[in-house]
Amino acid sequence: MQGQKKYTNQTFTKRVDHEAGRHHTARAMTEPAVCKVCGDVYADRRWTVPEPEAQSEKHPHFRPATQVVCPACQRQEEGVPSGYVYLEGAFFAAHRDEIKRLIQNEIERTAVKNPLARMMEWEDEGTEKATITTTTEHLAQRLGHALEKAFDGEVRYDFSHENKLARVYWRRG
Repeated sequence: MQGQKKYTNQTFTKRVDHEAGRHHTARAMTEPAVCKVCGDVYADRRWTVPEPEAQSEKHPHFRPATQVVCPACQRQEEGVPSGYVYLEGAFFAAHRDEIKRLIQNEIERTAVKNPLARMMEWEDEGTEKATITTTTEHLAQRLGHALEKAFDGEVRYDFSHENKLARVYWRRG
């Protein structure tokens, strides 16, 4: 017998994130680890840019680092971005160099805290359009905020419900 309820728990169940965790391993890596592609270091359960003087508080004694490939390098190798930033408009065509410099500076600032956030590719699609792909959805969002703050224009953010993917559209006529 079917109940009188219009909605059921099944209607409101959370969607499964099919691809979000595929770049994570089932267990934490052994520490320390070094990416054999970019040289980033995994210690204290974080990926960081290597600093010669820094020493992990957790591992004061010498332990040989294992050679691995970091998640950002895996994404770049597979060609599977987590973020897209679409740039378009006459203003973009007229100020392309300034916008490129702003984006590059924002990526460098982000890399200090999160070395896994990288630009994968800058693809020009004519004089008034370009597409940037990123390894993290947060970097795409951050680039959209930086563009809006520096140059105004219209920004739209779209997020995928199925997997971790962000699309940012920036336009200024």
